[in-house]
Amino acid sequence: MTAPEGRGIGGTENTFRILHVSTGNVCRSPITERLTRHALSDRLGDPLGGGLIVESAGTWGHEGAPMEANAELVLADFGADPSGFVGRELLDEHVIRADLVLTATRDHRAQVISMGHSAGLRTFTLKEFTRLVRAIDPATLPDPLTDGVVERARALVRAAAALRGWLLAPSAEADEVNDPYGAPITFFRSIGDEIQQALDPVVTAMTGVPTRR
Repeated sequence: MTAPEGRGIGGTENTFRILHVSTGNVCRSPITERLTRHALSDRLGDPLGGGLIVESAGTWGHEGAPMEANAELVLADFGADPSGFVGRELLDEHVIRADLVLTATRDHRAQVISMGHSAGLRTFTLKEFTRLVRAIDPATLPDPLTDGVVERARALVRAAAALRGWLLAPSAEADEVNDPYGAPITFFRSIGDEIQQALDPVVTAMTGVPTRR
């Protein structure tokens, strides 16, 4: 089965596919998907993200549903584009094609890994991946200018997987992004800030480009 049109921000053979996973694919994972796309475009000055494809799905995904209105407002706060989003249910093919799966919670991570497809070494919660990435020396990663962002991203995932058993979370909750579904906009915005803060060091490490202030 081919990729749904318009889901990614890349499409060449030399690509790296990032899959964000939450429950319904209408709140957390759409926010994370679009903030990631926005950050990549901002860092690289490239709407295609240098070959990095970013998409999302839900373990109980609302197939064909739009993202929640409050999620759209959160994206607007960051200048990210919410348009054209369509929710989908997580399928085997999504996991098979993903080079990196970032989930909202540990339960989502366990569900992705239980699907098989050798997903264990490339599936992390978002906050877990952030913690591991912070411990990686950027100088040990491929140079994005000479080797490309895709090769750097692949090396980053390998390095994070190697560190996982050594850098444990201070608490179980530290690796979780809570579900804002049905909550007021103030809670959505706090979750948006949480996601943005977790994404920032990941995108910096992946691209080799710091945040533009």
